[in-house]
Amino acid sequence: MLALIVARSLNGVIGKEGRIPWRIPGEQSQFRQLTEGECVVMGRKTYEEIGRPLPRRLNIVVSSTASYEGENLLTAPTLRAAIDAAGERDIYISGGAALFREAMPMAEKLYVTEVELIVEDGDVFFPDIPPGEFALTVGEWEGGDVRYRRTEYTRIKRDG
Repeated sequence: MLALIVARSLNGVIGKEGRIPWRIPGEQSQFRQLTEGECVVMGRKTYEEIGRPLPRRLNIVVSSTASYEGENLLTAPTLRAAIDAAGERDIYISGGAALFREAMPMAEKLYVTEVELIVEDGDVFFPDIPPGEFALTVGEWEGGDVRYRRTEYTRIKRDG
């Protein structure tokens, strides 16, 4: 299975000045739950923001300019090479925007955490979800000062 996993503001922002523009306790729990034991694929900038491989999962960094190697850490020159390197594991694309755009047509699921914020000066955006291609399941709002809700998009299977 190939899925995109992201948290975005109500206006689609996923980044600002090289960082996620919020820190919300509990918001990342679904990410850990879904990706542990599986494969997380990310671009170079996303990996550099995190600064280390995420534990208990295979990390593949897509980059044509940098090389990262280590325990549970690989570099692939393309998204296709990263998918091939993941083997039988479920694959979760975790950013950035260019990788999300490239992987969207292949995604079977989208795990989107909607953060109840408008980020006026964001500079990285999640791509538009193609209308009519996914069925949407919406969760309840959670959180304290900044609320969020989990949404899940499942690709609609078409006959033929």
